[in-house]
Amino acid sequence: MKMTRKLLFALLLSFMCTSALVSQTNKEKIEEIRTSSNLALKSYDHEKVLSYLTDDVLTTTGNGTLLSGKKALADYISEGGDSTMYWIRSTEEVIVNEKRGLAWEHGFWNAYDPELGTHSIIHGNYAAMWTKDSGEWKIKSQLFVSLD
Repeated sequence: MKMTRKLLFALLLSFMCTSALVSQTNKEKIEEIRTSSNLALKSYDHEKVLSYLTDDVLTTTGNGTLLSGKKALADYISEGGDSTMYWIRSTEEVIVNEKRGLAWEHGFWNAYDPELGTHSIIHGNYAAMWTKDSGEWKIKSQLFVSLD
């Protein structure tokens, strides 16, 4: 009887610890998506990068070009031709409004061109608005400012 209680307690404790490890906050989920987005950018998987955006996403590029919608951004990317440049965003802060299903992310970005070496060739700051309307976190708008 005592062994059964100990075993039951151990199983319950194990389940509680596992649940705590598996469960993610919305902030952690957004940070995870950002990491996945960076990996997709670095591997030139533009389809994957676009999957993290809403269809009506607004994007302001580092030079101030405003792109309205996922298709416009896809066209802008394809106009880059065979460019080997990619961007990595480094999050400094994510603030989540749980009630509205919105989040604010900001940080800095660096652009790299492997043909020119391993150092950043241009950089700047960015901000992103995230929405959870569809049940998944996606970027609704993003602003990039080139500072170099």
